Amino acid sequence: MQDVSVFLFLGFLESGKTKFIQETLEDPRMNNGERTLLLVCEDGEEQYDRAKFAVKNVAVETIEDREHLNEYTLNYLTRKYRAERVFVEYNGTWMLQDFFDAMPESWVINQMMTFFDAATFLSYNVNMRQLVYDKIFMTQMVVFNRFKGEMAKEDFHKVVRAITRRADIVYEYIGGGAVFDDIVDPMPYDMEAPVIEIADRDFALFYRDLSENPKAYEGKTVKFKGMAAVSKKVPQGFIVIGRYIMTCCEADIAYDGFALRGEGLLPEGVKTKDWLMVTARIEYGYNAVYRGEGPILVAKSIERSLPLPPEEAVATFY
Repeated sequence: MQDVSVFLFLGFLESGKTKFIQETLEDPRMNNGERTLLLVCEDGEEQYDRAKFAVKNVAVETIEDREHLNEYTLNYLTRKYRAERVFVEYNGTWMLQDFFDAMPESWVINQMMTFFDAATFLSYNVNMRQLVYDKIFMTQMVVFNRFKGEMAKEDFHKVVRAITRRADIVYEYIGGGAVFDDIVDPMPYDMEAPVIEIADRDFALFYRDLSENPKAYEGKTVKFKGMAAVSKKVPQGFIVIGRYIMTCCEADIAYDGFALRGEGLLPEGVKTKDWLMVTARIEYGYNAVYRGEGPILVAKSIERSLPLPPEEAVATFY
């Protein structure tokens, strides 16, 4: 079966998704003759005006019941309309993984954008952090609609960058006009130092940045405190070194770490949950820890360390 391009629009109700999709489908540049399925997963105040679509072969279907978001339904709609591309206005209260689990094999994500009402975003982030995180962590662009001049871009920037450094950020002002976020966001440690020292409070940022941008660290030496994980599944001569990290809320706290090659340097009797101070050179390549390629830390020194106090032991992005 031919691949179907999927354009995924995320965000809460009344965040501007419908308006953006409407304007996109009114744009003649989007009319290349593809048969298009517009899948609407929530019913907001703003409705689509199909008479204005420059793309005429658009079928609109609504899935308001989460139970109907499944591979069978999506395959059926794809075949029914012989869809070549799909626009999805996704429900802001549904988790993104639900959509990925329902996607037919022929569907391929082409673009992912997330929309928020700037007036409510910061309070949503406080009260519905898991849903906010869910709609940002894989997106390519975050758009803050109805932005006002008196709002501090830094407050919005900080939330997005705590989740991802990859997404572009756009501020759409009331009355028209849009600007891209250009706030310089340096890492809280010196990337040019002979030994990059990672403070305990910065481990989550370090972990994410090294995971997302390993080539930027290749050949550099880092020093940080971490918790060991020892397993027979790890290649001989290696352990895993990392921390428990909270990405959005207590429910998603999980241990994450890197492959550490430490033969001859590991203190005798190291076991899982022992705290170590590690100085290591970063390489990149295949390791069974990742079941693929990833950062490989080649130890220069490994010393036992006192554990962090309980209130600091879990690394966070704030």
